[in-house]
Amino acid sequence: MVPRLLTLLLLFSLLVAAQTPPAAVVLKIPPAAQAGPGFNAEAATNAYLATVTPSAKARSDAYFEGGYWLILWDFLYEAAILALLLAMGWSARLRDMAERITRRKPLVTWLYWAGFSIALFVLGFPLAVYEGFLREGQYGLMNQSFGGWFGDQAKMLGINIVLGGLLVMALFGIVRRLPKTWHLWGAGVTIAFQALIILIFPVFLAPMFNKYTPLEDARIREPILRLARQNGIQASEVYEVDASRQSKRVSANVSGIMGTERITLNDNLLNRCSPQGIMSTMGHEMGHYVLNHGYKMLAFLTILVAIFFGVLRWGLSWSLGRWGGRWGIREVGDPAVLPLAFLILSVLFFVGTPAMNTLVRVQEFEADVFGLNTARQPDGEAEVDLLLGEYRKMDPTPLEEFIFFDHPSGRTRIYTAMRWKAENQCLGDAVNPCGR
Repeated sequence: MVPRLLTLLLLFSLLVAAQTPPAAVVLKIPPAAQAGPGFNAEAATNAYLATVTPSAKARSDAYFEGGYWLILWDFLYEAAILALLLAMGWSARLRDMAERITRRKPLVTWLYWAGFSIALFVLGFPLAVYEGFLREGQYGLMNQSFGGWFGDQAKMLGINIVLGGLLVMALFGIVRRLPKTWHLWGAGVTIAFQALIILIFPVFLAPMFNKYTPLEDARIREPILRLARQNGIQASEVYEVDASRQSKRVSANVSGIMGTERITLNDNLLNRCSPQGIMSTMGHEMGHYVLNHGYKMLAFLTILVAIFFGVLRWGLSWSLGRWGGRWGIREVGDPAVLPLAFLILSVLFFVGTPAMNTLVRVQEFEADVFGLNTARQPDGEAEVDLLLGEYRKMDPTPLEEFIFFDHPSGRTRIYTAMRWKAENQCLGDAVNPCGR
């Protein structure tokens, strides 16, 4: 189990993808969703939702609703592991082992981090196998063998040990040198680290898990590049990634910052969607870029991490004052304090789940509207939303959507597309489009 804080930082780096399609797939529009004088957005939305069979809907609902419980079980399972490392004195022993190897504090910190990461990986492995491999296969979403899946997990562990170790060494150096203000400086370093991950991910990290190749099909590539240039995105290449190696999920993204931006479509998208769906998806992803969602997310994280670090400083001081001696932890600057730090942060992230989901969901809705206005493919949007509905509940209650959804629900997204279509049917008038 990779520590929750680093997992969330890496997940934020991906900044939520969407989906996309190929030239071989023909877009199918239900009769009630066809443009015409009597077009009604609500009826069109219901017509699209009616194309999902009852068995497919039941399977998708069961999968997504099971995820509600997994949020709780993940939190409780990780909290139990962290508490065990403290109560059994294993954290202090890991520190003592590191100190027997070297007396240099930065190296002691890194060696402790490596052992700590491996311990979390091993102890969390049973739940990780169920959640990440067995359950995905049970719902028909997994294409990997166990060996392939485990190989990806091992790579993530290695990345976590190397990059996470650099962050932890920097944070503990700050704690030792700035004992009164370490929470402020630590928050700043954490955000800078997150920006670094976003910067290097497309070029150096993502290719460790999948093969990225230039998209050869000009019928798909050139319209995407035109759409990018129309929106001020200076891109000269579109990449295809072999995501089908892992699953059948469709996705695409415009990722990276400061010159490392990449436009990427996965092969599932290219093989399962129509050209209209591809363009709708790319309009959505370009919306994230043009609307500066990556930078806005970093700004939000800066505030969030600053608050969390302030709470962390108080929580560590209070907890060590009561139980530090029993756990064998000497001070806040002792690497053995990490299980306690992660336990406190896990509680904060768990409690803050609805707020973080809402922020991402709002950005996703903004990107949906941007994509509709720039790609002008409302039925392509509906097509992609139905594919996402294979593993996301399409029609939740408002409370469900608020708490558990980090994207708008399928119904919300399709209705938004159909409402746009209702207001823009005049675009089909070649003589006087929309009164121009």
